[in-house]
Amino acid sequence: MNTGTQHEAILEFPDNRLLIDLCGEYDRNLTDIEARTGVQILRRGNQLAIHGDPESQADATEVLRALYERLEQGRDVSSGEIDRQFRMGEDTGPESQMEMFSGGKVEIKTRKKLIEPRTDAQKAYVQSLFANELAFGIGPAGTGKTYLAVAVGVNMLINGEVDKIILSRPAVEAGEKLGYLPGDMKEKVDPYMQPLYDALNDFLPGKQLGKMIEEKTVEIAPLAFMRGRTLANAFVVLDEAQNATSMQMKMFLTRLGEGSRMVITGDRTQIDLPRGVASGLADAERLLTSIPNISFNYFTGKDVVRHPLVAAIIEAYEKDAETP
Repeated sequence: MNTGTQHEAILEFPDNRLLIDLCGEYDRNLTDIEARTGVQILRRGNQLAIHGDPESQADATEVLRALYERLEQGRDVSSGEIDRQFRMGEDTGPESQMEMFSGGKVEIKTRKKLIEPRTDAQKAYVQSLFANELAFGIGPAGTGKTYLAVAVGVNMLINGEVDKIILSRPAVEAGEKLGYLPGDMKEKVDPYMQPLYDALNDFLPGKQLGKMIEEKTVEIAPLAFMRGRTLANAFVVLDEAQNATSMQMKMFLTRLGEGSRMVITGDRTQIDLPRGVASGLADAERLLTSIPNISFNYFTGKDVVRHPLVAAIIEAYEKDAETP
């Protein structure tokens, strides 16, 4: 980096085509970085001139270099990746060097895309999913608990580490009575299971997913359907676990069989159980925290990776709950 004046930093990029991708359509990536750091970025040929205070210049420079390096590796640069860079920076610390992740990067390969955690909490969560037979992901909506768990399950399935994926959630209405639903059993429960279908569709081609569901390599079923089964050589996810009763949670946890991994995700602030019915997720936290090979991973509003307004909304509700 060459410094022209005290408040200007110059970055030079050898490949002009990659620089175009770095800037984004209508320079939207540069606009995003400017908004996050408070600098002004001007493009001059194959150079970017960064104007601002030294600390902000350094932040923008680090992110731009990391994103350009990503493009050199043949990867894309999206708004999500820019967000990840600002949240986490470069994964160069010794804690990120795990044998299961090439080059020290925490990433999940699926049939359709490569998934990378965007926050430190997400990174720790993904690592625990690979390292533990039973893992809990607890936190507010939009923090990637279920999405990352399903991604890890797809990764293990295509790598032959498990024989099937089983996704489940309690069929509990979210604060409203929907009445009797028409159709057969699948048509009745599918509306409750739709978020799980959405996640799978992100990672597997449609025809392949359809065939896997038909062959029972991928199962999506209400929690009640787990009773009496032993789930061996499977990657099992229980979503919305805050809506499982204590008895249901015990039933589900004791389904764990040889060669299987189990992930339980939930949000303690969105319990839809009838008044007076204890949440099985709370009981599991209380009873299982001291058992080896069971990990508990927690998320906050800072880990929300949906629209920025979602994080602000969650933080507002959290503050209100803390007010006497």
